[in-house]
Order: sequence, then C-alpha cells, then structure tokens
Amino acid sequence: MTEGYLSQPPKRRRPFLRGCLTVALVLIGFFVLLTVISRMDGFPLAGGGKVAVIPVSGLISESESVIENLKRFGKDNSVKAIVLRINSPGGGVAPSQEIYEEVRKLNARKPVLASMGAMAASGGYYIASATRKVYANPGTMTGSIGVIMPFMNLKDLVEKIGAKGMTVKSGPYKDIGSPLREMTPQERELLQGVVDNVHLQFVNAVAKGRNLPREDVLRIADGRIYTGEQAKALGLVDALGNLEDTVADAGKMGEISGEPKVVTPPKSKISLLDLIREESRALIDERLGGNPLHLN
Repeated sequence: MTEGYLSQPPKRRRPFLRGCLTVALVLIGFFVLLTVISRMDGFPLAGGGKVAVIPVSGLISESESVIENLKRFGKDNSVKAIVLRINSPGGGVAPSQEIYEEVRKLNARKPVLASMGAMAASGGYYIASATRKVYANPGTMTGSIGVIMPFMNLKDLVEKIGAKGMTVKSGPYKDIGSPLREMTPQERELLQGVVDNVHLQFVNAVAKGRNLPREDVLRIADGRIYTGEQAKALGLVDALGNLEDTVADAGKMGEISGEPKVVTPPKSKISLLDLIREESRALIDERLGGNPLHLN
C-alpha cells in the first residue's frame, strides 16, 4: 500500500491559468496606478477640465517664475483656461513686457483671463491688458499707466558734512543721475526722452491688448490710478467680479462642462541660499544704481 501510494504521479499544475491570473493582476495594478496618477494636478492625462490660477504678486522684479508657470499650464492639455490673479503695484519695465508677450502668445492657443485683487497698477495693469478678459473688483486700484525714473540729490547733505565726491568717467553721460551733483539740462532732456519712449511703448501695448484707439489710451495714460469701477467705464476693464467669477467665466471660455477644477502652481521652497542671493543682488543694485526705470 505504501509503495503504491508513493508511486502515484504528482498532481499536474495548470501553468496557463496561473499565467493568465498573473497578467490580469498586473493589468489591474497598472490601471489603478494610472488612475491615481491621472488625478494628480497638472498631469496631462487627467480627465475633465481644469482652470489654472497663476499669482502675480508684489513688485514685478523678474519674469521667470510667471513665464515658467504659463508655459507649464499651456502645455497641459487638461488645463483649458488660465487666470492671472494680479496683486501688484507694478515694477520693472522689462519683466512686465516679457510676461505681457508670453500671455499674448499663449492667448492664441487657450484663454487667459486677468483677475485683479486689491491692486493691479502700472506694470500689473500692463500684464492684465494682454489677457482675453479683465475682471476687477469695484474698489480695485488699477491704471497708473505711466513711467517713472526717480533720482535723489544728496549734494547739499554731502557738502554739509564736509565730504566731496569725485568721479572718473569715460563720457559726459556715464555718471548721469549721480546723487552727488545737480543734473544738467542736457541730462534731464536725455532721460526725459527715455521715459517718453517707454511710456509710448506702454500706451501702444495697452491699445493693442485692449483693442482701444491709441489716442483714447493716451488721454488717460497720465499716471493716475482708477478704481475698478472707473476703469470699466474707461474700457480698461471688461467686468466687475471676484476671482470666483473670473474662474467660472474662464471655464466657459475653455468649454468646460460643469464646475471647473482649479489648479495652482506648486509652492516653491525658498532656501537660505536663495534669500542670501536675493539680498546680495538687491544690495549690488542699490550700490551701483540699478535700473531706475519703473512702471509704478
């Protein structure tokens, strides 16, 4: 009996069924993982429609971060429209112009709208004028279409404390704007020409972005600020409403059915080294004079 029992052949396993089961489990795991990933913000496979909200806050001293976010959401097929949430008094001319141009390029592919917070003046309005539709709160401070180049004259103070400034320069205008002496009429005329030229660039950009006659923009581009309500009456703003109103309208422009999902750029971590870099750059700009031309 023992020998007969031991001599029985072992039970045959079913490799085909086991292989099918393995493949099925792998496929299930793959689709579960794909579903989880596709629900992550900004992932191009995500289903449904999204509206990206990009903040433009504080003094506009650089354009890289805003442009990076515009490009990021511009390439994301799940993002159907973009809202720039602007809370800025203005800033540098070149950074404002760079963001303006990037917004205009992106607008050709998907809707970009502006939502003004407490303030969207000067360079902040410069950027907003490039969008497809501008929203403001009734009490938003906006406008301030103008250019300023501030200087300080410390000549009397320096002489009072018994100090004298000396400059060695390669040309008559190399120390233009020096705080240690009076500005000559020729220097003032030269700088006024620069300011006037940039001011016309601002006016032309607003006229182009807002589709307004250049003469109409020139009449109101004297540097004064307007409330959102006043700006709407002048054609600088399209509608009065808050961020939620802007997002809802952006969803409609992006042909999103139902309530759009709002996505925002990931918060960047600021290291101690970044802070030291920024402070060092600001200190160098201050010592060397920096770029005194501002849209604010």
